[in-house]
Amino acid sequence: MSGSKEKKMNSFWWTLGKILNGAWFYDNIGDIFNYSVIVLGFIGLFYWLNYQRKFNAQAEKDPNQLK
Repeated sequence: MSGSKEKKMNSFWWTLGKILNGAWFYDNIGDIFNYSVIVLGFIGLFYWLNYQRKFNAQAEKDPNQLK
């Protein structure tokens, strides 16, 4: 990259960082996002475990399948 393009990109990323760092939504969100991700993760875990239980029951009924 030439020096001019490098300076423009550097300036762009620093400006974007300053905008995002001072954004209002960081203070308003708090830990809600973190808790939401944790709850969705547990919901996904139990959903997957339920399907795994059904697949295991089906596998026990059919002895001719590959395991």
